[in-house]
Amino acid sequence: MNSNQEVALSDIRLAHNRIAELIGKTPLLKAPALSELAGIEAYLKLETINEVGSFKIRGAANKMLQLTETQCKQGVTTYSTGNHGMAVAFIARELSIPAVICISNRVPHAKVAALQRLGAKIEIVGDGQDDAAKRCQQLQEHDGLTVIPPFDDRDIIAGQGTIALEILEDLPGLEEVIIPVSGGGLIAGIGFALKQLKPDVQVTGVSIQAASAMHESLREGKPIEVPEKNTIADSLLGGINLENHYTFTMVQQYMDQMILLSDRNIVKAMTFLMEQERIVAEGAGAAGVAAVLTEQSAMKQSTVILVTGNNLDWQQFYAAKEEG
Repeated sequence: MNSNQEVALSDIRLAHNRIAELIGKTPLLKAPALSELAGIEAYLKLETINEVGSFKIRGAANKMLQLTETQCKQGVTTYSTGNHGMAVAFIARELSIPAVICISNRVPHAKVAALQRLGAKIEIVGDGQDDAAKRCQQLQEHDGLTVIPPFDDRDIIAGQGTIALEILEDLPGLEEVIIPVSGGGLIAGIGFALKQLKPDVQVTGVSIQAASAMHESLREGKPIEVPEKNTIADSLLGGINLENHYTFTMVQQYMDQMILLSDRNIVKAMTFLMEQERIVAEGAGAAGVAAVLTEQSAMKQSTVILVTGNNLDWQQFYAAKEEG
């Protein structure tokens, strides 16, 4: 492992044991309709059944379970496109830690309502995740809150990487994994763990056309800012931080290819999952299935698709479906 990454397989194994008190193993299910259509053995890793409906709970739990007593008393803050904020709010409630969740005005109403139900204080700041991140830094400097980063943090990456251990336990013959990409914490953790334990596995990232900060940064060879846009896959929005410490270089090293998707393709995948597999997924959660539906010939025979979340705004979905 490169020293500048500072994440080791032992970190992921420790995270797996640490978070077990709060988070159970999620199922890996064969997707019969998708398998038949694509001519492969397609499996869905359902992170949708977690308490807050997304994988984000893993990294948040791993980070917050290591806070000192003083940090817990002073409270935490985070910036989020929705799901990470919900994860931090949930763990904060479970551990009786005060929390302030900073989000932009692009976060869908359904996720804002879910945050409110979890009891955290919410601050809506600016037009994108970068604006919310700046507010977090202010809360850290002025009020002493501990920032729980959404992706570019070794404990967050290790927490998300626990998914790889579960996949290999259930499907040792895995040939490819398809992972939605935003800030890169999920694909960094899973990709790193898989490449250590089964190096021939193909790691495929999926994101949205014209607003993938990771894709554009990889193309430029350094982290860059990319404007956010309205999309059904709102969880894939957000920058990767210009001073990125971990995920950019890890994605460079462990991701084999990236597939970019249109909103139209993602809506089709959401509909396919509901109608054919009886699974509800938000836009980002269905992105991997969209990749299979649009790039069928490129998929390996034994492929796992991460279904990362189910926190969709139904009105937004129906409106996007009408637009076609």
